[in-house]
Amino acid sequence: MIPFIVTKKKMESNVHFFTVIQRIIRAIRIGKFFYGMLIFIPISIYFALFTDNKTMTFITSILSIIPLARFMGYATKEISLQTNPTVSGLFSATFGNAIELIIAIIALSKGLAMVVQASIIGSIIGNMLLLVGLSIFFGGLRYKNQRFNNETIAVSSTMLIIVIAGLSIPSVYNFLFDVNIMKGENHGQMLGIAVAVVLAGIYIAGLIFSLRTHKDLFDASDEMKATHEKVTMSVRLAAFILLLSIVIVSIESEFLVTGIESAAETIGITKTFIGIVIIAIITNIAEKTTAVHFARENKLDISIEIGLSSAIQIALFVIPILLLISQIFGFNFSLVFTPFEILALILAVLIVNYLSADGRCNWLEGAQLISVYAIIAIAFFFVP
Repeated sequence: MIPFIVTKKKMESNVHFFTVIQRIIRAIRIGKFFYGMLIFIPISIYFALFTDNKTMTFITSILSIIPLARFMGYATKEISLQTNPTVSGLFSATFGNAIELIIAIIALSKGLAMVVQASIIGSIIGNMLLLVGLSIFFGGLRYKNQRFNNETIAVSSTMLIIVIAGLSIPSVYNFLFDVNIMKGENHGQMLGIAVAVVLAGIYIAGLIFSLRTHKDLFDASDEMKATHEKVTMSVRLAAFILLLSIVIVSIESEFLVTGIESAAETIGITKTFIGIVIIAIITNIAEKTTAVHFARENKLDISIEIGLSSAIQIALFVIPILLLISQIFGFNFSLVFTPFEILALILAVLIVNYLSADGRCNWLEGAQLISVYAIIAIAFFFVP
């Protein structure tokens, strides 16, 4: 009789557990595709822990990060919808590029500073050209012409010019005066730190401008709240999912970084290409999906804000943090980028500023942005 009671309680406990799981799945509306991609998490763990195949470890860990990025984006959105605009903006800014930051820190600890620098430039360019380009293209296929608020885009465009100045000045200084900033020679390292402080300062000023003093200009966040589906989970559950996703992403990032060199050699691509194209695309795939969705709903303001804001956050928020961490732990990271990376960044900012000047666009302009990104990606495939 007692064993029967114990078995019955265990069955009821299992039923309750699966019921909770079903409720969580129904609450997290990210689509069957991303749920299916979760299979790569155990697969990557298998390759990482039970085989010596670093290339497959790299590939499967890359694929496993795709659904995790979607989970993190969804949880962040749910928390943002249940807080005031100021807290929402700060929270989104902090966790919007968390995956890039995690991968970058782990890569720096492994001595892969060049991969980190390439992934940073790749993320900035990818958000400006690929994300915005895809949004305009797919939105333009549904609507002949789309309009957006070019006043807010003008603010972001100015920030992007500052990004060019902040990332190019230390590099040009290094090239002209033959200073090895990575080794801290002469005044190069001090210049990089000073520039990072300025970048962080203008980023904070931009947050105050958009969230406090001139928040009426930035109405896309309110529009997002009105157009998204209703809140589907509590803040506590969303925070738990976000924390769990960050833990798993950290593990997968460790697998990914350890397999970069092997994958580069096996596949026949450079580590720079891995950073500037592959890692940059994968880590921002959730944002691209969201941006295209809003563009298809004729909410192009939101799509462009997602792309440009993410690019600005990486340059003005993630880079100063990485430089600070590098100084504390002695990682080999600086603001010295290659001439090709700086050129690609300048071209991306110029074409985005030009196409966004009139406040209207069509599918061809989206295709033009995508084509520029494709040209840059192809060029980096051949860069040694």
